[in-house]
Amino acid sequence: MKLNDLRDNPGATGERMRVGRGIGSGKGKTGGRGVKGQKARTGVRIKGFEGGQMPLHRRLPKRGFNNIHALDLNEVNLGRIQQAIELNRLDGSATVTAATLVEAGVLARVRDGVKILGQGELKVKLSFEVFGATKSALSAIEKLGGSVKSLRLDNTTV
Repeated sequence: MKLNDLRDNPGATGERMRVGRGIGSGKGKTGGRGVKGQKARTGVRIKGFEGGQMPLHRRLPKRGFNNIHALDLNEVNLGRIQQAIELNRLDGSATVTAATLVEAGVLARVRDGVKILGQGELKVKLSFEVFGATKSALSAIEKLGGSVKSLRLDNTTV
């Protein structure tokens, strides 16, 4: 078999119908488009129009809003930080910041800041410079003698 021997199956393709070439052709006058008006024109379709019935996008209720001021924070549990220290990826003596967490592979990238969550157990005294921390995380860090410096504008715990 050669490339020039390749053919479609018989009946797979038909001749192109020439429309709008007189009534005798069978596809004359409106050219298969039906009636006059917007739908008879080329490239026009009425998006979302359901024949006068209330369209679906207007029948469904509006819900919620998109807060453009919301911060996109990274959330890290204490157990994950302890795991990075045990694997010698994170230096326990240095201050833990968003940049050091990214360098250690705990975070993929720095977003708007880091929030420390209290799940897991921390075994090392650490000092943090992060956006915020939960109450359980704060108590676990301070129990070991560590500290948390909040980078929030109003300097309160998140």
